[in-house]
Amino acid sequence: MRYSHSSNAILLLNCIAKFVSLDESSVEIILDNCSDVLIPKGRLIASEGEVAKYAYFLVSGKGRSYYTDDSGRVITWSFHFNEVHSDLKNLFIVDYKSFLTQTPGAMTIEALTDIQAVRIGQRELGAKFGHLPVFGKCLQKLNEYFFIMAYERFFNFLTLTATDRYNKLLKNEPYLLQLFTDKYLASYIGVEPQSLSRIRKNLKSFKGLIN
Repeated sequence: MRYSHSSNAILLLNCIAKFVSLDESSVEIILDNCSDVLIPKGRLIASEGEVAKYAYFLVSGKGRSYYTDDSGRVITWSFHFNEVHSDLKNLFIVDYKSFLTQTPGAMTIEALTDIQAVRIGQRELGAKFGHLPVFGKCLQKLNEYFFIMAYERFFNFLTLTATDRYNKLLKNEPYLLQLFTDKYLASYIGVEPQSLSRIRKNLKSFKGLIN
C-alpha cells in the first residue's frame, strides 16, 4: 500500500454529510486524520481472526467481504464498489463489529481490482472524534444501518431458498451481475457456481412455459 495526504477525503466528507451535519472543527479533524491508500489487486485488506485497526472509504475499484461457514463454504457477505448504485455497505470496507469492539473479526476482505480508498484508523477515531457530538450521531446512524443490513442478510439465508435469494438479487441489486463474476455472485447467494447456472436454467424454462 502507498500512502499520501488525502486528496479524496472530500468524497468521504460528502458521504458523511448525507447523515449528519459537519461543522468546521469536525471537517478539519477528518481531513487531518485521513490518508489516501492504493491497495493492489489480490491484496487481503483484512483477514478472519484479525482485529480491524482501519476503515476504508472506497473511491474506485472493487472488492468483497466474505466468511467461511461451519461447513467450510465461502459466503460473500458484501461487495465493495463506488458506482451510482452504491450504498454504505459498498462504500465502506471494514469488518464493522471488529472495528468497533476491537475484537478478532469474522470477515476476510480482498481487493478484486486495484482499489483507491481513504483510510482512517480506529485509534484516530477514538482519540480525535470521540468527544465530538457529530461523531456520536454518525456512529448511531452507522450502527442502525449495519444492524439492519446484517439482519436482512441472515434472515434471507434462514428463510429463503437459493432460487428466492437469486430472484431477490435480480429485483434489488441487478447491477451486481454486470460488476462481478458468477463465481462471486454464487457465493453471495450461498450456492456453488454450477447451482447458480441450474437456477438460471430453471427460471428460463419456467418463463418459457408461462409465455
